[in-house]
Amino acid sequence: MLKTLDQLQQLRLEDGRTVACTSPAEARMLWGEMSTDGFYRLAAALLRPGDIALDIGANIGLSAMMFAETCPGVRVIAAEPAPATFDCLQRNMAAHVPDGVPLQVAVGAAPGSAPFTWYPRASANSGLYADRAADDRATEIYLRNSGLNDEAIALITAGLHEGERMEVEVTTVSAILDEHGGNAEVGLLKVDVERAELDVLRGIAAADWPRIRAVVAEVHDRDDRLAQCRELLSGHGLYARTRQDPSLAGTELHEIYAVRPESV
Repeated sequence: MLKTLDQLQQLRLEDGRTVACTSPAEARMLWGEMSTDGFYRLAAALLRPGDIALDIGANIGLSAMMFAETCPGVRVIAAEPAPATFDCLQRNMAAHVPDGVPLQVAVGAAPGSAPFTWYPRASANSGLYADRAADDRATEIYLRNSGLNDEAIALITAGLHEGERMEVEVTTVSAILDEHGGNAEVGLLKVDVERAELDVLRGIAAADWPRIRAVVAEVHDRDDRLAQCRELLSGHGLYARTRQDPSLAGTELHEIYAVRPESV
């Protein structure tokens, strides 16, 4: 059963703000990632008032909050398809992201609908291409790299990726910009969609690429996907660099940050 509204929880952040979430432990970890000096922060520093920050795979809205906090005057458009996660996103943007636009939709290469797997206990790993065995392995490696022993890892991961399947609406970045973007520049396109990142980039019309100044994405490097993302971005005039957090060494998870040279 999907979590109902009265089953949603809250987390109080270190700065005193309260956010709605489906798992306080997961939300605390995700907010910690927003607070480090990684690619997300680096990209957000280039935002300008009046820009659009397009948050694809927004989860409960913590990255949207960070973008709005980093650059007052930016307009955050955030997409998240799972109903319970979207409810948190909607609440958190209403409370903490002025003029934010939450959209209950998945984003891919073409509009339509598709099956989506939602993990109630690990919502950030949910997606159109969810792979329970691979998600379990990645989590185990991350926890081991973080210093946990096998007994603790087994306790944490037991049932962590038991998913619920649902049909969701799928749109494209270009369709979102057509409806909500006006003539504003996209100062940042953030993509965190659990193996659908190449689909998202392929769903951007050629005419829309020149208005996108920066892209930051999590990439699952299967079937040479990291190189394909870099090639696609460079083909549209964005200089890309990649990194892998030490805690994710041994997994397929990488980050890519691409920016137009004239924007730096």
